[in-house]
Amino acid sequence: MADWSPLWLSLRVATLATLAAAVGGILIGYLLAEGRFAGRGALESLLTLPLILPPTVLGYYLLVALGRQSALGALFECITGVPLVFTWQGAVVAATIPALPYVIRTARASFEGIESSVREAARIDGASRLQLFWGIALPLARRGITAGVTLAFARALGEFGATLMVAGNIPGRTQTMPIAIYDAVSAGRWEAATVMVLVLSAVAVVVLMITGRLGAAA
Repeated sequence: MADWSPLWLSLRVATLATLAAAVGGILIGYLLAEGRFAGRGALESLLTLPLILPPTVLGYYLLVALGRQSALGALFECITGVPLVFTWQGAVVAATIPALPYVIRTARASFEGIESSVREAARIDGASRLQLFWGIALPLARRGITAGVTLAFARALGEFGATLMVAGNIPGRTQTMPIAIYDAVSAGRWEAATVMVLVLSAVAVVVLMITGRLGAAA
């Protein structure tokens, strides 16, 4: 019988990572689009780094940042009683970081594409910053944001290198679908690898089609 736990884990990890990337990416994208502050360019470059860093380098940084000796790792272990690395929660973090820039870049471009006259009219009418963001900017930028979130989900679903370094390859616990495929190929189980590849590809295509329809209808 086929073991589909890697698929369910991949979907759970990708969904949670996409939600985190969507919230963080939209807020950061809006800040970069509207804000004028010192270090803005440096911040944008730093947030774009996961797009160009090799997965092993990104995984190393995450291990250092999330390990037991780090403040974040120690805080997580103090709250939950377990370390963050080599857990499915660690896999979520490893998938969120490379997915985040896709939302940031598309959200920023979408916010910057809004006519300045629309924002000025809202300000003249007395709209607060929150009202301007929630009632004007977010609805007008929804198409671009939808595209960014879709790309983020696809990136999170296919995350391999950083996840392997941070979460490991523990069957039934941290073994996501891409890692299971690598495992099957390494062991010469080509039939199992082919099935998993086709299933993961089908899931990705279905998600992209559904999201595309939602974006078109928005």
